Amino acid sequence: MLKPIFLLIVTLFIIIDARKHHLEIKNDIRQYISLSSFGFYKQAHLIVRVSEFKLLHGQDNSVFGLSLDKTVSDAMRQNTDLHQDRCFLEEKNLIMPTNEPVVFFIMNFHTEKVTINCSRNWHNMDIFPDFKKDVHNDPVQYSNGSFECNIPSLTLTRMRQDDTYKYFEFKFVMFVNTDDDEGLYNLYFHACPNYDPDPRRTYFLSFNVDIEENNNGNYLSATEMPLPILYFLMSVIYFLSGLLWIYVLRQSKHPVFKIHYLMGVLVFLKSLSLMFHSINFHFIEIKGEHVETWAILYYITHLLKGACLFITIVLIGTGWTFIKHILSDKDKKIFMIVIPLQILANIAEIIFDESEQGSLEHSTWRDIFILVDLLCCAAILFPVVWSIRHLQEASATDGKVALNLKKLKLFRQFYIMIVCYIYFTRIIVFLLKITVPFQYAWLDELFREMATYVFYVLTGYKFRPITQSPYFNVRDLEDDDEVEVLTQTGLTENIRNVTNRSIGLTVVESYNEDEKENLISKRESSHEYD
Repeated sequence: MLKPIFLLIVTLFIIIDARKHHLEIKNDIRQYISLSSFGFYKQAHLIVRVSEFKLLHGQDNSVFGLSLDKTVSDAMRQNTDLHQDRCFLEEKNLIMPTNEPVVFFIMNFHTEKVTINCSRNWHNMDIFPDFKKDVHNDPVQYSNGSFECNIPSLTLTRMRQDDTYKYFEFKFVMFVNTDDDEGLYNLYFHACPNYDPDPRRTYFLSFNVDIEENNNGNYLSATEMPLPILYFLMSVIYFLSGLLWIYVLRQSKHPVFKIHYLMGVLVFLKSLSLMFHSINFHFIEIKGEHVETWAILYYITHLLKGACLFITIVLIGTGWTFIKHILSDKDKKIFMIVIPLQILANIAEIIFDESEQGSLEHSTWRDIFILVDLLCCAAILFPVVWSIRHLQEASATDGKVALNLKKLKLFRQFYIMIVCYIYFTRIIVFLLKITVPFQYAWLDELFREMATYVFYVLTGYKFRPITQSPYFNVRDLEDDDEVEVLTQTGLTENIRNVTNRSIGLTVVESYNEDEKENLISKRESSHEYD
């Protein structure tokens, strides 16, 4: 099972180049492609090169180009994505639906120029047709060469031409020189094709895009800069928590089950996953690309951690080793569903995280991940629901009301914990990410990791080894003296079971008053020997 997954991860890193993006569009019919989204601070730069742009004969009237808009938060970009049916290059005012600052790069194949048009609220960015090596050290020295809006523009270079196609390329560089220009910048490709009436000449588009995004020497977006430290600190916290859990298990005088050790394995896998994730982000920060070894280690531990988490939740939900030592056929079916789904969800997450934003695979696997992840989250609730139902039925039939009610209360708490964990990490965190200002978007990862840690701690506390009675700390008596359990069967309708902890004596008594007084007097007389 792991070998094909390992080969898949290795294959991904052969074609992926991290923050130095290289996207190849082949025979695409989309009119709207989201190429990149990046948070820029002052002294940051963006380099974009479009090459191998293939134009069919007879389509010279088609309009193609790029748009670069600045937004305050990711919610604005989500609003733009909803208007994919519109071609903004043909709008008279050239305004994006968010009404945020935007600059358009419109390709003109007759003049072989790229016209630059800006909205009125677009600040005077420094945009150049080329990028020299010393710009990294002193970008301000090129400020005199910046372009104004609506002035002649970049050169659309014809790379070559054959009997069927023309190939073009152009390149531009943008600098962010002031605090007012900081923001979340989104780069889109727009196609407004003039469709050929001949159905045999179907519209297809092919081109390559190379993008480099740099925040004054840091290749991470402003939304990601705190993440390496965050992941490292959370890794240390999980590692120390794992050591504490092992210490509790070793010092416990109560029964320790296999699932307790599985919970410890889960914590250490989570720690390793975060550690490799932190190292992976560190190399992206300084190099703009992955170091494949660390990236592969991260994804392997991430996949194992995800599978172990769902297995642990299902085992706890079924009461395995705590309530029963053998899984029923119904429980086994849940494992047959959850484990493959969780592996598929992790693979989908790896692919859409590492694929380029503008590729078809990115959006496809993102949708697959969301769907499969929700199915997994729903499936792990069934064992807990079944256990709750079983305990409800048992509390009314087997006479162990106090014990079963205690179990029932614990499982209900666990069910609420799972629902809150899923709801917070899947929905609340996403809403937080798209609504906060771009420089605080990393808070979604902070809250996701904190919520996960709280879930781990509460689960470990609720199901720690604390008593000989599997799983639960059940007292025989409600108060300090005694608890009475009334049976529900017809043969023992008027029978009580009274347990006295002080003398360890169990007495069966009826409701006959004379016999009751006799038994009580004998019980009281026994204290004379204490």
